[in-house]
Amino acid sequence: MRYIIAIKKGFVKHKMIYFNEIIANLEARDRDVPNFLPMSGNEISNPDFVLVTGDAYVDHPSFGAALIGKLLWAKGFSVGIIAAPDVLNKTAFKTFGRPRLGFLVTSGNVDSMVNNYTVALKRRRQDVYAHGGQAIRPNRAVIVYCGVIREVYGDVPVIIGGLEASLRRLGHYDYWDNKVRQSVLLDSGADLLVYGMGERQILAVAEALAAGVSVSNINYIEGTVWKAGCETDLPKERVELPDFKEICVDKSAYAKSFVVQYNNTAWQNAAVLTERYRNCTIVQNPPSVPLTRTELDYVYGLRFAREPHPSYEGNVPSVQEVKFSITSSRGCFGACAFCALNFHQGRHVESRSHESVSLEALQLTKLLGFKAHIHDVGGPTANFRNSACQKSVISGCCIDKRCLTPKPCPNLDVDHSDYLELLRKLRALPGIKKVFIRSGIRFDYLMHDTDGAFMRELVEHHISGQLKVAPEHVSEAVLNLMGKPPFHVYKTFAARYKKLNEKLGKKQFLVPYLMSSHPGSGLRESIELAEYLRDANIHPEQVQDFYPTPGTVSTCMYYTGLNPFTGEKVYVARTPREKAMQRALIQYKNPKNKGLVIEALKKAGREDLIGYGQKCLVRPL
Repeated sequence: MRYIIAIKKGFVKHKMIYFNEIIANLEARDRDVPNFLPMSGNEISNPDFVLVTGDAYVDHPSFGAALIGKLLWAKGFSVGIIAAPDVLNKTAFKTFGRPRLGFLVTSGNVDSMVNNYTVALKRRRQDVYAHGGQAIRPNRAVIVYCGVIREVYGDVPVIIGGLEASLRRLGHYDYWDNKVRQSVLLDSGADLLVYGMGERQILAVAEALAAGVSVSNINYIEGTVWKAGCETDLPKERVELPDFKEICVDKSAYAKSFVVQYNNTAWQNAAVLTERYRNCTIVQNPPSVPLTRTELDYVYGLRFAREPHPSYEGNVPSVQEVKFSITSSRGCFGACAFCALNFHQGRHVESRSHESVSLEALQLTKLLGFKAHIHDVGGPTANFRNSACQKSVISGCCIDKRCLTPKPCPNLDVDHSDYLELLRKLRALPGIKKVFIRSGIRFDYLMHDTDGAFMRELVEHHISGQLKVAPEHVSEAVLNLMGKPPFHVYKTFAARYKKLNEKLGKKQFLVPYLMSSHPGSGLRESIELAEYLRDANIHPEQVQDFYPTPGTVSTCMYYTGLNPFTGEKVYVARTPREKAMQRALIQYKNPKNKGLVIEALKKAGREDLIGYGQKCLVRPL
């Protein structure tokens, strides 16, 4: 404690003048950047770009439209925002008139189909990224928005990006149609697709368009996908994926195509990929080089109001989760099979400087409603601040290996010291009482840190009542397919967490995220999980049914029934009834699930778990 107080005194005495100077310099740099980008034609007409998003406009760096829009403006390009437009009334798309350079289109922070439907394909009642939570976002928003733009403006340049476009950039299995769909670049009629985080690419596109380059000739930028009309347009050095027609009818070809794509996501060594269609070829350029620390600091140092646009009378529900949170890193080498981060952000980890994060923390203290608590400081995986190892920095993560599973790579750099130092600095800032970590941590990475300082301070300072981690399952076979560590690692972590809380006099709980119906999980594996929960006296209130979304290894398994890396067959629960039984087994204590639990146990030949004994999961009907 004396050390932390010393930090605080030194920080206040020696650092505040330094930070005040930086803030003044930032304000001078951003003098011409508005607090909110224009949303009406009264503010600006015929801007360089019109940015169409499926989200409400929230001027916060965790909303991609705000971040890209502010970056373009800071670099000298004017931008108008059309947020969550009514596609039945095309007037919204005429708000600013025809943009000078083009339209930028995104579905928003999430895939519109995931946003609109549950895994049971039921329409969601609320859209947390919308004004007032009203669910008005169209299905396949990128395609719909581009269609309206083409109808209104004809051949204006249209560039698509964001998560929906990024993960659908090549032929992909679509859970909602239950078929393989072609590249969204073709379905949307857009001219160019930006994949990944997008800042570097969008500035290069903007500069090319401003220089008079036709959008049809912008085919050289890393991190973009474009359409080649004839053989002579194709790059000479390329890797050809199976034709789209082939992956539609041959699941083994689909799996082969997926593996090639998966192995070409590292910017250091990825090849140009091509996918042939009947009348054209889709070309994916290698990924863009991630932003450096200095560049990340610049982007997140731009002026953000951190509020919904003042024209909104109601709230945007998702703002509450991020308003007082800070993004400190990007990328993840965790390689969970059900996660699309590998395809979108990549496995390379890049982080912001302590000074940049501290400045943002100081800005939070000035916001209305801030109660001296920072809700989160992290990224896709909060305790990843650096790349997996030095080799991965130079040549990219190993193509044929995962960094953490089935056991940690000998080259893995396990070190929390930089993250811990950052958290200590944030705790010492004036106006801040608590700094919580709510984004995910990899407990297996933490367990391989020989220095116990981070875990101790995590428990002592950075948990708000409960820590959520993601063991996901207990079956070793399922965990291996998920890209998760063996279950004994979680049990060891849970025991250490409990012991530390007792030692520090804390009453903080561990909440495990669990998943049902993941490929490889049948009734037997679900019963194994239920028995563990019984013995550990855990009664989960929430369970995630596996949701097959574009861009994940697990979705490839779900569609093909194959492990794409080995070619081995994988069991997949497909019927709604079995999925319901797997979920019910995890929540066997819920009286509403009794009938399903009994049905599952009988089907699996485990009637021994039906009865009145101590080990029984449920009593007879």
